[in-house]
Amino acid sequence: MRMDNSGPVTVLIALFEDLVSAGLRSLIGEDPNLRIVAFDVRLEQLDALIAAHDPRVAILNFGSLRSPSELRRLNAAHPATRLIVLANHPTPGECAQLLALGATACLGKEIEGRDVLTAIHLASRGLHVLPHSTPASATTPLLPDILTPREADVLDQLQLGRSNGEIAVALSVSIETVRTHARSVFRKLGVKGRRELATLSAHRR
Repeated sequence: MRMDNSGPVTVLIALFEDLVSAGLRSLIGEDPNLRIVAFDVRLEQLDALIAAHDPRVAILNFGSLRSPSELRRLNAAHPATRLIVLANHPTPGECAQLLALGATACLGKEIEGRDVLTAIHLASRGLHVLPHSTPASATTPLLPDILTPREADVLDQLQLGRSNGEIAVALSVSIETVRTHARSVFRKLGVKGRRELATLSAHRR
């Protein structure tokens, strides 16, 4: 267990495309307040190397994850390490869901260098970071099962600990509609029910 947060912020970098990897290493290496402890880490090595180095921040390649729920597993296994996800043109809505799964920050790979450094420092303090705006170009959604706006509303209510009846009143829908949306939310976030969702939310704090 990490005893203190003094000294440089330690960073682990997952495996990225060559140019992205080289850019991240160069950028982070120039910041005296950051220290790379491992890089080009493959997905199957992440658990062992995070456990070995206990980095404050791990930068993950969304494209290499088996599924978005992999974030939930990593966050549960290594709650002291903040997870930054880099993806191709993520929308704020998609990033918000990645945060719900355990990421601390979500960034597009086209982000400027200084913003990457800022995100690392903010994430190391547990502050959430999202893209500045939605890209204009239409791309394939990052998440195959993205929440609908109404499901997102139900998720917000569930995270407040409200009952199905209270949610139904707040959203002006029937209790059965709330149940249907809640089941869909649990499935898409990879949790079994309210208890697991509460555990997931606690890990984000």
